[in-house]
Parts: sequence; C-alpha cells; structure tokens
Amino acid sequence: MKYSFLLIATLLISTLISAQQNEIDYANTRDGENVEYCRTHKEMKQLLLNPVYLKMHAADQAMLKEREEQMKNEKQQGTVYTFPVVFHVLHNDGVENISNEQIIDAVSILNRDYRLQNTDANNVAAAFQGMPSDVEIEFLLATKAPNGTCFNGITRTSSPLSLDGSNGQAQIQAIVSGNDVYQGNWPGDEYLNIYIVAEAGGAAGYTTNPSAWSQSSMYNGIWLLHNYTGSIGTSSAYASRALTHEVGHWLNLSHTWGPNNNPGNSASCNDDDQVADTPNTIGVTACNLNESSCGPLANVQNYMDYSYCSKMFTQGQVDRMRAAATSSIRDNHWSTSNLNAVGAISNPPLCKAEFSTTRFTVCQGETLDFTDESFNGAISNWNWTFDGGTPATSSDQNPSVTYNTPGTHNVILNVSDGSTSLTETKIGYIAVAPSTGNNLPIFEGFESASTIPNSDWQVENFDGGTTWQVTSSAADLGTKSVKLNNYSNSEEGDNDELISMPYDLSNMASVTMTFSYAFAQKSSANTDKLQILASDDCGASWSVRKSIPASQMSTTGGSTVSGNFTPTSSQWKDITITSIVGGFLTDGFKYKFVFTSGKGNNFYLDNINIYGTDSNGNQVGSPTSVTEFINVNNVNVYPNPANDNISIAIDLTNRQEVFSVGIYDLLGKKVLSVFEGNEIEGQHTYNVSTKSLSAGMYIVLIDNQSSVVTQKIIIK
Repeated sequence: MKYSFLLIATLLISTLISAQQNEIDYANTRDGENVEYCRTHKEMKQLLLNPVYLKMHAADQAMLKEREEQMKNEKQQGTVYTFPVVFHVLHNDGVENISNEQIIDAVSILNRDYRLQNTDANNVAAAFQGMPSDVEIEFLLATKAPNGTCFNGITRTSSPLSLDGSNGQAQIQAIVSGNDVYQGNWPGDEYLNIYIVAEAGGAAGYTTNPSAWSQSSMYNGIWLLHNYTGSIGTSSAYASRALTHEVGHWLNLSHTWGPNNNPGNSASCNDDDQVADTPNTIGVTACNLNESSCGPLANVQNYMDYSYCSKMFTQGQVDRMRAAATSSIRDNHWSTSNLNAVGAISNPPLCKAEFSTTRFTVCQGETLDFTDESFNGAISNWNWTFDGGTPATSSDQNPSVTYNTPGTHNVILNVSDGSTSLTETKIGYIAVAPSTGNNLPIFEGFESASTIPNSDWQVENFDGGTTWQVTSSAADLGTKSVKLNNYSNSEEGDNDELISMPYDLSNMASVTMTFSYAFAQKSSANTDKLQILASDDCGASWSVRKSIPASQMSTTGGSTVSGNFTPTSSQWKDITITSIVGGFLTDGFKYKFVFTSGKGNNFYLDNINIYGTDSNGNQVGSPTSVTEFINVNNVNVYPNPANDNISIAIDLTNRQEVFSVGIYDLLGKKVLSVFEGNEIEGQHTYNVSTKSLSAGMYIVLIDNQSSVVTQKIIIK
C-alpha cells in the first residue's frame, strides 16, 4: 500500500513540475544575477494546488510544530545529527561535470556553516551579535549504494537533460537509469540526494519542505546548479552558500520574509517565517545592512535571505530545523543502522583503487597528469606502473608521466591504507601516436581494417557500450565501412568518438576533406547529430569544423526506418569540409568524428579523403575536378581484387607532357612506380606486377601535376 501511494505521489509531482514554465522571474534574482536564487516556494506552491498534498502538508506542519514544542523540554544541546549525502552529477559532458574536489569543498562549506565554524559569523551586524547559532547537524558522503556497492559518494550520469531543468522528475529518471554506480532508486529517507545540473528550472537551486508525501522518493532531494556548488572549480565564494540555503528549506525553514519567492515585496511585512527571533522583513537581493522596511532592522545576514553577505542561522531557526531532523520524516537518515547501511561513517574502509587522466590519446613525447581517485579510507601508499612511460614507476599520489614509445600502454595502480591493499589495472589505457605525422594524401575506406581501434584509429567510448566497429554489411565503395550500432542505444546523449592518427600538414597551403556516411531515423523526433573536429596539437584541444544537426542527418530522403538500418547504395551522402585552414596546417594535425546518439538508427562512415595544395602550389591528393585531362569513366583497374598482376587502363583526353601513374599505400607512401613521362591522347594500358606488395588495400594514383585521379585496389 505504501509503495502504491508513493508511486502515485511521484506521478503527481512529475505532472506538476512538468507543467511549470521555465521563465526566469527577475524579481526573484539577486542583484547582478541571471538565475532565480531559489525556487523552493514556487515548487511548494505548485504542490499545494493538489488537495491531497495540501491536506497532508497541513498535517505534517502541525506535527513538526508539535515536535518543536516537545524539544523545548528536552536537553539536546551537544547531540549532533549526521545526515548521509549523495551528489548525483547530471552532465552533458560539459563544465557541469564538476570535479570531486569541488563537491568535497561544497560538503566542507555545508558542515562549516551548520556547525558555526565560519569565522565571518563573528562579524555580524551589532544588533545580531551573539545570535549566530550552531545547528549541530553534520553531513557525510555516503560510501555504499543501495545495493551495497562501494563508491565515493558521487554518481555521474551523462544526459542532455542536465541542460533542461523544466522537469526535475525527468532529471531524476535519467540519473536512475544512467548513473555509473547503481541504476535504481536511491531512497530519499536513506540519503540526502543532491542533484548537480546545468539547468534547474531557471534557479540556482530548489527543494521541498519535509513531507511524508515524498519521504522515501528521490524527489525528496535538492537541485543545485554546478556553478553554485562549493567555492572552487565552476563556482565561487560568492555563490557557495546556495546549498546552505537549500538545506535550510529541506529542514523546514522558510525565507526570512515568509513562505514566498518575492524578496523586496512590501506585502511580505504581513507574512511570517514561523521563527520568533528573525524580524519581519521584505527580504533583500543585496547586502543592505540598513534594511528596515517592515519596522525592525532586518537580519539581512541570515542564510535564508538573498543577501551576498549571509553568515548565520538564529537559535529559533536551529530549533525549527532540529525539530524537522528529529521528526519521523527525517529521523531515519541519521539512525545508526542507516548510517552503517549507507556507509556514512567517519573512517570508511578502503574499498576501491581507481584513477583517471584527462586524455587517453597523445603523441610521442607528450606528458600526461594522472589523478588518484581511489576510495575510501586513509590511503598512505601509492604504487604506479606505467608501461611505455617515463618514469616507469611512481609512488606519488598524482604523478606526471611522459610517453616516448608509440603504441597502446597499460597503467596499473596499487593503493594501501596500511592494512588493505587494492589494485586497478587498465589495459591499453593510453594510446601513443608517433610524434611526426604522416603526410597527405589520406585515403581511408577501412578495406584493410579488421577491428577498431587499431594503429590508424583510436576510439573514445564514454558510456562503455557499443561503439565503432568495422563492418562488411554495407559500404559506399569497396566492401567495408565503420558502423555504430545506434539502433540498440536507448540512451540519448551518448557520445562515441573515432579519432585519427596524427598527420603532418605543415607543408600544405590548403586542405579539403571529404567523406561519405549513411544514417536513418527511427522517428522524426530523433536528435542524433554528427560533428567533425580538428586538432592542431595532437589532440590536446579540439575545434568543430563541421556539425550536422538532427534535422539534416538522415540519408534516406526523410523516410524513417523502424528496423535495424542497413543502407542501400543510394542511401549514402557525401560531405565536403573546407574549414581545415590556418593553424591546423601543422605537424600534429588530428581529426575525429563525434556521433551523439538521439535514439535514432545505425550510422555508417566510409571513404574519408583529405587532399589539398602544398606550399609550392602542387596538388596533393584527389581534387574536386579531374575531367580536364582524363576521362574518369574510362579508368579501369583490373582484376580487383588481384593476386600477382594488375592492369591499369586509362583514356587521356589530350596529350600530357608530365604524366605519372603510381601505387600508394594508405599512408600516402608510393610503393610502386608504374609510369613517368609524357603520353599522347587516347587509350593506354599499363600491366603491373604486384608480387612485391603485401596483402591489403592500395591506391592507384594518376597524376599530371595539376590534377590527380585515384582508384582503390585490393591485393590478396
């Protein structure tokens, strides 16, 4: 029965929240800001429109008031209540994916403010000297997920919903189904769930007051913008007390001017926050210490006002919060049994060796910084092993390593707290490309590839699911392409990257890139997109060179495909990119394809070709127009595939004074010279022995120094 009621409550909450408009009320912002500082009372107003919730809310508040009166006869001073906290970072691979350090800083500030350890409390206005009070409530990161999995108190979920806060319940569902620790319910009466997002309905933060209505629901949590979390990283000291403010609401405090979101409104003088020692006020949006519009001097420096100089709770507010904390709605959080169950203890044991680095693909000679992310416990020893790195071993917690050996390399970390020792091994974790890139032309049809990644291509697969793979099920030319099995991906926003080896474009004056792809939508609502990015520093930084949005992605003429999409020969689209210019014409040039899933169908990529004009004016690779010296319809290379011999038949439209035919490997290196000299107009056939060539794919390149024609050939 309880489960059914909570399910109905969750659905009603979802309906109410999704009905809200995401328009910013600038009367509810602090001076100079573009977000409403808090929307808690607006959330509450929507909930109170439901008569069932209204009735329960009244009963809850009566119970909390009675509990507050009871506590006047209880000697509770010195009793500290600890609440277990989980930060759920909902991000779209942007700056909102804040660091662990920023979250730890936010917890530290929360504990500082709730234990009256903030030194600025000694500098409150004279009228309120001696009034700042210790709430005697503390917060610890949980270290056990609901299924017992060890973690560090932080989950991370990649989803575009981080950018859309119009429906908090939708953001919760994205976290439940997609986080990296435990995909299920994180009960709101066991954890204080804090949702870090890029957009929170136009606000810096919001929550709801204590209620049996949503007691065990994940909706019983706090939403907070990433740049109002802590004081470092994307946030600042100026924004760092937003969480202190929202936890106050979560523990049943109103704004100092009463239960509304209208600071500066004279009507608030007639409202009350149900706390005797906070003078009635209209509320401020800046640090106006002389505010007295309602008669008495306002407690502007209170955490529940909107001032920039908040630094205190009063004893009356402490009493109200502790009544909520010890009520039947909140008391399970800090119970000994629950704290042990969720691992919110002072010295949690070491349970996981973990590490990260900001990049996984580098060029020879580059240095990477590694970060220990092991948890939990007091780690005292770190032992790293870096295959192919200098140093090869390290005992530093966060070492820097230089990679001078091309190839893929393993990284091993062993950590110990003196009694427990754990090891994390990541196979092929770092991919190192040669420092000097290959030259143009680039020809890639994936005909010689059997798997991805390989020596030519690296892959970033952020969600660990299906990623790029070589396929022979479809191709624009030849028999192979690379495919993303997007048909089976139900997670909107997943990114998969296909990253090239480095190239040396320092001798090029201009470069053009072409490729072909095939894609189908399952429905017109799909939001898949493709981006092509380039790097001039071997992948340390990237710039978008081409973006193909969802509205232009389909190659099926607008038709949707509900089944597993395999393109026909007519369902391929050719793309040309001319924006690889300027600083990209350097050694260490790399490019990558980034496909972002929007619940569409499969994606195929083929025939990547990069060509251009060098600094001497010579054409390198295949131009956009070749008909001026050759009849391209009468170029024939046969047999194809071939064994020991091939014939190259060419129809020249006019006499060529400087003319050559050669065979090149896929790195642009000439492996056989077929003909060099002058040729008359007409048909010519060149018979070539290919016995010296290894099995694989090659390019026949026909050149008259101003233009070239290419044909692919496979040697068996």
